Amino acid sequence: MNQMNSPLIRVGVFYDGNYFLKISDYYYFQHERKARISLEGLHEFIRHQVAEEEDVDVRLAQITTSHFFRGRLSATEARDKDRLFHDRLLDDILMNLGVCTHYMPLKTRDGRLQEKGIDVWLSLEALEMALHKTLDVVVLIAGDSDYVPLIRKLNTVGTRVMLLNWDFKYEDFKGETRVTRASQHLLEQATYPVAMHAVIDRGLQEQDEVVENMFVTQSEPAAFAPSTSGLNYGNAPVTPAAVTNGAAPAAVSGTAAAPKVIRTTGPTAAGPVGTVGISTIKNLKNGFGFVVMPPNNLFFSYADLSEGDFNDLREGDWVEFTVGRNHRDEDCARNVRKVAAPNLDGDDDYEPATSTHQALSATL
Repeated sequence: MNQMNSPLIRVGVFYDGNYFLKISDYYYFQHERKARISLEGLHEFIRHQVAEEEDVDVRLAQITTSHFFRGRLSATEARDKDRLFHDRLLDDILMNLGVCTHYMPLKTRDGRLQEKGIDVWLSLEALEMALHKTLDVVVLIAGDSDYVPLIRKLNTVGTRVMLLNWDFKYEDFKGETRVTRASQHLLEQATYPVAMHAVIDRGLQEQDEVVENMFVTQSEPAAFAPSTSGLNYGNAPVTPAAVTNGAAPAAVSGTAAAPKVIRTTGPTAAGPVGTVGISTIKNLKNGFGFVVMPPNNLFFSYADLSEGDFNDLREGDWVEFTVGRNHRDEDCARNVRKVAAPNLDGDDDYEPATSTHQALSATL
């Protein structure tokens, strides 16, 4: 397939987007690395891996086309599910790297959103690119056996297939076991199957520069602008009498601006929507958490942080938040950010689970 016997190895990269994002979430929330996969770093790894398999200098292994396929929510649905910012952030990353995006609308079946047709579209596009752009190697980032016909067809036209695959399992925040494993049939058809979980773990242990660079090093951008309310809970005394009477904390430094209402769907058990609160984190797991707020506590996810990194949070940390509603019309915490614990005068034996804490949480 190499056009005019050129020494250049032309590489095409094709992402099953849902599969890739699941992998990235695993490394961010579950793996000890606690960082997302860097697309730029992954592409550099691919070039080195292709060069090694094809026995050429890495400068001759060049990614000439790359494509990302995924089912996508409508703008309204993404807004209601608080996914709009993160979808746009992903678009920015793909655009800056020159990855061509292919989106299909998610379909509702039996009350659940489902992704249909992505594997067919990816397969057709990959085959077309292999033929018309004379790709020498197609790199497939996927794990579903639905891609077996694609690999077989690529083999018949002389294009080698490198399959980047992962094998891991973990417990999600509901305590359910989640398993990610590539189809054995898919692995058998690929020219160069690469067990990425093993490659990454070994590379991190050996401090391999190419593997290290496969991870994002900076904090993830927040979905909300940092708070400008001027509230400072550092060492300012907050008296239980002030908060239980519904008044603003008497000695909180700064001038508090009126809280911004996110949704005006009415009052919640934690107070009116848009109410600014302060409380402690009850538990954290897999990118989700709960803020102490009787009777049911308030759910939040990494997407609800207004600043900082989710992986820097710890159970028992004090956080400021805005009362909101999620897409199920349930109470939740928005604009979550870590703050210093308030100083409660005359309450040396204060514990987060006391009624004083509950009153403070509900009225700030």
